[in-house]
Amino acid sequence: MRRLVLYLIAAFVLGLSLPVTADTLQGRVVGIADGDTVTVLDAGQAQHKIRLMGIDAPEKKQAFGQRSKQHLSDLVFQKQVVVEYSKKDRYGRTLGKILIDGVDAQPCAGEGWDGLALQAISKRAVAFRLHAVF
Repeated sequence: MRRLVLYLIAAFVLGLSLPVTADTLQGRVVGIADGDTVTVLDAGQAQHKIRLMGIDAPEKKQAFGQRSKQHLSDLVFQKQVVVEYSKKDRYGRTLGKILIDGVDAQPCAGEGWDGLALQAISKRAVAFRLHAVF
């Protein structure tokens, strides 16, 4: 019995250490829905709605929504990309990571809530310092 438990533990640990492979999709970004969702057109002219993993950007009508959308558009619109993905969300969008020329675009795209809040705070701090100096 003890040996069986050891085998099961070893199998579980080995299973955790196996690399998880992601599927890939190649295409051109033809649409930007908001700061974390794009539409990619593949070689077969099929459109894929891609939700960027790890980014929670404001919706278009929320504070900073248009700015977030514009930032993502400046980064990826009309560019050839590779999307690495492994699942879909509850709305049917593919959850993935966008690569441009092999470089992960996520850190650059991440004008989500955290980044925008930090920018707003730092701008207020700079304005306060300038006002204090002058």
